[in-house]
Amino acid sequence: MRKFWLVFSQIVAAIAVVLAALAALGWLVPGILPREAQVIVREVAEGGRPALVTSYADAAMKAQPSVVNIFTSKLVRVPRSPLMDDPFFRRFFGPGLDSRPQRVTNLGSGVVVSADGYILTNHHVIEAADEIQVAFADGRTLAAELVGSDPETDLAVLRVRQKGMPAITFARPDSLRVGDAVLAIGNPFGVGQTVTMGIVSALGRSHLGINVFENYIQTDAAINPGNSGGPLVDASGNLVGINTAIFSRSGGSLGIGFAIPVSIVRQVMDQIIATGAVTRGWVGVEVQDITPEIAESFGLKSTEGALIAGVLRGGPADRAGVRPGDALIAVNAKPVQDSSTLLGLIADLSPGQTATLRLIRRGSEMEAAVRVERRPAMRRAEE
Repeated sequence: MRKFWLVFSQIVAAIAVVLAALAALGWLVPGILPREAQVIVREVAEGGRPALVTSYADAAMKAQPSVVNIFTSKLVRVPRSPLMDDPFFRRFFGPGLDSRPQRVTNLGSGVVVSADGYILTNHHVIEAADEIQVAFADGRTLAAELVGSDPETDLAVLRVRQKGMPAITFARPDSLRVGDAVLAIGNPFGVGQTVTMGIVSALGRSHLGINVFENYIQTDAAINPGNSGGPLVDASGNLVGINTAIFSRSGGSLGIGFAIPVSIVRQVMDQIIATGAVTRGWVGVEVQDITPEIAESFGLKSTEGALIAGVLRGGPADRAGVRPGDALIAVNAKPVQDSSTLLGLIADLSPGQTATLRLIRRGSEMEAAVRVERRPAMRRAEE
């Protein structure tokens, strides 16, 4: 037994000597011994702190004088009550249940864009209105006239006959980024001018089925009924969009709101002020996105582009030889990403000019020269 313990103690001593030697070697020559995997992370430098914004009061004060409440009214004819066919009701209630016109009011918001009295709002706020009143932040209420509207982007321009209006400042079209703080200003539910804050959740939202031309800013700033037509401004109080719609199952804000970006706002506004309407190009085709299944079915190598689903007989594209089943991949050498991109590219063309469409038909690329016409009003399925 004594011999066994002697051997055991010698082995333990030898292991201790080896471990001590390895530790000394690792200390003298760093990196010679294998180590466990380490994760390298980035850390804020000592003393570095994120910038904190404690108030957006300056941005709100800058933009609020330009924000207006819009009150509209129109006469609508109430449907005739079927009870009028009952002699009993006619005897006791008289003609009161007959069809008769009634005045219906609507509420929205808007923003002054010119010292000459031009005001931007949504088309759906003033649609079919025969009377429009605009209430300003200083308490003034003025009658407004409709300069023109564009249902396909849901924008409208009003004007009040008053000079020296407090016009808002437009932000640069390319200045907005996902994560930027934004403020939505308007008159939700008629409670009065209200400011809500959020961030830009996404840019370039489309395929929502809200309007024909979609390129929305998505934000979680609370937007509610009555905010329509009001401004979305950045942290400096500059206009970045016009609030137009929300995604909601209850009618109230769920943190998903959409605004029309200033790039589209400026383009539509300038045309309406200049001519009273918006002129867009049109070639008479119906298109759809190219899904992986469609690409495989038509032998396409990519899902980029737009599939020609239909061609208007006798229209510009038909005369140029475009056929259903063609994949349209470029307009005047500008690549087409999807059907929404194609809508915008065609709309930007001037009626009367000739556009070159690059197509893929049965696996081969070809070009078609199309003479662009003016886009008819409210053709949602065509371009």
